[in-house]
Amino acid sequence: QVQLVESGGGLVQPGGSLRLSCVVSGFTFSEYYMSWVRQAPGKGPEWVSDINTGGLRTTYANFVKGRFTISRDNAKNTLYLQMNSLKPEDTALYYCARGDRAFRDARGQGTQVTVFS
Repeated sequence: QVQLVESGGGLVQPGGSLRLSCVVSGFTFSEYYMSWVRQAPGKGPEWVSDINTGGLRTTYANFVKGRFTISRDNAKNTLYLQMNSLKPEDTALYYCARGDRAFRDARGQGTQVTVFS
C-alpha cells in the first residue's frame, strides 16, 4: 500500500536549521509531483512547497521562500525539506504528500517541528 514516512523534526532555536526527510513506498515515486504541507495547532493545513517529477522545478509559499529548499532523490524514493532561518511561527506538524499545490491524494503521519527561544 501507499506509505509516506517523515523524519527529521525536532526542537530548534530561532535561526536554526532542520532537514526533513520523507521515504515513500507503494507507488512509483518518480512519476509524481510531491509536496510538503504543515499544520500548526488550531489551524488548518498550509501548503509549503512542491517539486516536479524530475526535481528541477520547485515552488514555495511566500512565507518560506528563500529559507526552505525542497528536493528529491528518485533513486532513494525520498523527498527532503531543508529548513533554514527557522522562526517560531514555523512551529507545526510537517508532512509530505503525493501531489502538488492544487491536488494531493496521499500523505504521511508527519514530523513535529518546534521552534522556541
